[in-house]
Amino acid sequence: MKLVTAIIRPHMLDDVRAALVDIGVSGLTASEVKGFGRQKGHTELYRGAEYVIDFLPKVTLEIAVSDHSLDNVIETIMTVANTGKIGDGKIFVKSLEQVIRIRTGETGDAAL
Repeated sequence: MKLVTAIIRPHMLDDVRAALVDIGVSGLTASEVKGFGRQKGHTELYRGAEYVIDFLPKVTLEIAVSDHSLDNVIETIMTVANTGKIGDGKIFVKSLEQVIRIRTGETGDAAL
């Protein structure tokens, strides 16, 4: 089992979620976050004063998947979230040792 963490643009969330549901992903967690990478932020003008926004709004998705679903999930996120511009985000993959569904006590792939 793997934990896929994807950092994407906020306006891409609905499209990415819908595409993941279409390929059989049964659940995910989305969190609003702020960060920066190569995009480096931008400058804004407010009441005549210019200031730099270093941390840009992003959405982090966390998706627990079985090993055989991993490539399909990654490909789907990459395809849907890609605008071709700097700041599209990143995907991280980590191994999951165990997953337990609290309600039923199911473990492993059955708990996904």
